[in-house]
Amino acid sequence: MSEEIRKPGMGGERYVPYGERVGNESIVYFTRNLSPEGLRKLYRRVNGTIGGRVAIKLHTGEQYGPNIIPRDWVENLVRTELPEATIVETNTFYEGDRDTTEKHRKTLEINGWTFCPVDITDDTGTADLPVDGKWFDHMTVGKTLLNYDSLVTLTHFKGHTMGGFGGSNKNIGIGCADGKIGKKMIHQAEGSDDQWSIAEEELMERITESTKATIDHFGRKICYINVMRNISVSCDCEGCLAEPVVTPDIGIVASTDILAADQACVDLIYALSESDGAAMRERIESRHGHRQLSYMEEMGMGNRRYLLLDVDHDDARIRPADAVADVVPFVELPEVAERRMRAMAAAEAAAKGEQ
Repeated sequence: MSEEIRKPGMGGERYVPYGERVGNESIVYFTRNLSPEGLRKLYRRVNGTIGGRVAIKLHTGEQYGPNIIPRDWVENLVRTELPEATIVETNTFYEGDRDTTEKHRKTLEINGWTFCPVDITDDTGTADLPVDGKWFDHMTVGKTLLNYDSLVTLTHFKGHTMGGFGGSNKNIGIGCADGKIGKKMIHQAEGSDDQWSIAEEELMERITESTKATIDHFGRKICYINVMRNISVSCDCEGCLAEPVVTPDIGIVASTDILAADQACVDLIYALSESDGAAMRERIESRHGHRQLSYMEEMGMGNRRYLLLDVDHDDARIRPADAVADVVPFVELPEVAERRMRAMAAAEAAAKGEQ
């Protein structure tokens, strides 16, 4: 990566306050109701163009992962709103529980994703989607992604070891890229032996260009839902090894504008008290994660300004500070801690059994 790309001051480490943003305002819906009912309510606000063969892009997690969107929430959404939908995933670039289809299928079963079809889209090959970017003229995705007419992007919003935060942009950009070609294009510099040799601004831009290839393919037939619950600074790719959650649960955000949805989530993090938001803010800034947002804007993928509508109170317009005014500092309940420890023990036992 060139010094020009890596040098500080390109914006990825700096939060841009709302008053410094320009352009139009998109609609973003918000609920504090973290439940199957809350998820259904938000989906109904943004599903106007969803139809035909529907794919749900969901991070289904590593084995026993403690922080993923609860399986029963997704099952409820599928059974009530999307009975013919298919969850879509791709295999991973890194070695682990999901780098081959066989291992991935086992992980899906362990994590309970058995109530509807799950299509590992790069199982039978890849397809190239065009993108007019700085780094790519195309992105390689799972072949069968092209079998679907519309895409519901259902994202667990959290931190990310390299991306700073994982919202809808990361869910699509990395999650739809196939495991061996597309993800390598994003993460590994040409000629480098380091699998993770691309970072900071360049990584954010590559993720974003990958996302644009997919959303351009689906056009208007796509929506974005970000669930702000169990917000570890770690991605769900880390499974039971994820950093403990210290950020409060906030709610659910939904929009038909990917940039507005992710920007609103980041704004909600920055609206938290210093102690409640410190871990996520540090993770985003230290990885230059804000570049995801500014580059989406440069790529014409949406608006950084938005109307935040509170569906809990008749769609009243609120500020992020209003949305988080009553959040409760995160405290892991004893029964949750016990489940997490059991999951970690089960994962460790499974790993030993494979050695």
